[in-house]
Amino acid sequence: MMRPPDRRADPAGTKKEGFDVQALLLAGGLGTRLRPLTDDLPKPMAPLGNRPWLESLIRHLKNEGVSRFVLAVKHFPEVIERHFGDGRRLGVEIVYAREETLLGTAGAIKNAEAFLEERFLVVNADVVHLIDVQPLVRFHDMRRALVTIGLTEVDDPSAYGVVALEENGRIRRFVEKPRREEAPSNLINAGVYVMEKAALRAIPPGREVSIERETFPALIDAGERIYGARLSGYWKDIGTPERYRAAHWDLLDGRFALPLLPPEAEPGIRLGRRVRLGKGVVLRPPVLIGDGVYLGGGAVVGPYAVIGDGARIGDEAEIVRTILWNGAAVAPSCTVHDSILGDRAETPLGLIIAGAVIKLGRSARSLAAVRPERMEAPVPGKAVARP
Repeated sequence: MMRPPDRRADPAGTKKEGFDVQALLLAGGLGTRLRPLTDDLPKPMAPLGNRPWLESLIRHLKNEGVSRFVLAVKHFPEVIERHFGDGRRLGVEIVYAREETLLGTAGAIKNAEAFLEERFLVVNADVVHLIDVQPLVRFHDMRRALVTIGLTEVDDPSAYGVVALEENGRIRRFVEKPRREEAPSNLINAGVYVMEKAALRAIPPGREVSIERETFPALIDAGERIYGARLSGYWKDIGTPERYRAAHWDLLDGRFALPLLPPEAEPGIRLGRRVRLGKGVVLRPPVLIGDGVYLGGGAVVGPYAVIGDGARIGDEAEIVRTILWNGAAVAPSCTVHDSILGDRAETPLGLIIAGAVIKLGRSARSLAAVRPERMEAPVPGKAVARP
């Protein structure tokens, strides 16, 4: 049995100046459910509040006292490496562990072993979570845990790894994606762990290994000290377009905050720098408008709209419950509802678009034209000619 060191006399997080932990961010997933937006973009680099989510995560963890990072990368790693470099721009240290093939969560951690310290934090960068790190590490240290799994509650746990806890927080059972009626609890693996490096001995090298289906159950069966701790702070899976948009609406509603958001010009209206507004523009809160955006005359934006830097919205266009990435363009007299437009994506003139995911040069769903006399309301996943 593995014996973690005793840090109970001075657990990390008892005082901020004494807090010391390294973070491994898992950023190598393919993000298949967000395609085509992630065809050539790592999912953690998708913007949230007009900035790459991975950057906001690093800034948040820095504010929590983390200064040393290992980024596990696979899908278009050069995009991440070019954006962050050695981390100096953000005031942190960053090194990279590249995966040549997909290795799964445990395999990715094992692949980064050479860079890892004796105790480290693991964060799945595919999920939005603004967690309080220090209480989690303190919990881990006080229980002399080999692994502490951050837990969050969900209504339907059937799509996640579910745990059954003893009263002291020790995990007695781990069930990956059970049927809803068979789930031992509604506490799920939130994709955040505190681990002792000794735990990596249980992970075979050089192959794909699931931490939920293989590593954690094996450690629990071996009687190792595996604990679960309920996380505080915001948590949201953004693996689908619907959940990705929902996280943005939570941001606009103030359910969580991100660094570098522009200030409110009026309640519920955040405007970046150098925003140009045409005559008669209507902004219906909550909205977030990035830097250098142009809104044509008579355009209506919101409620629930996030407009990326440099985006252009034509005269008389309407944007509702929609996210525009940087440089996207909505043509005049075009209505866009419940959609996502990727970087520099454009809409045709005078269409109504609903429920679409549009990338430069292609869309995730067919934007089929419908004759005007058949049009009564926006049709999810389709675009129709405006009469």
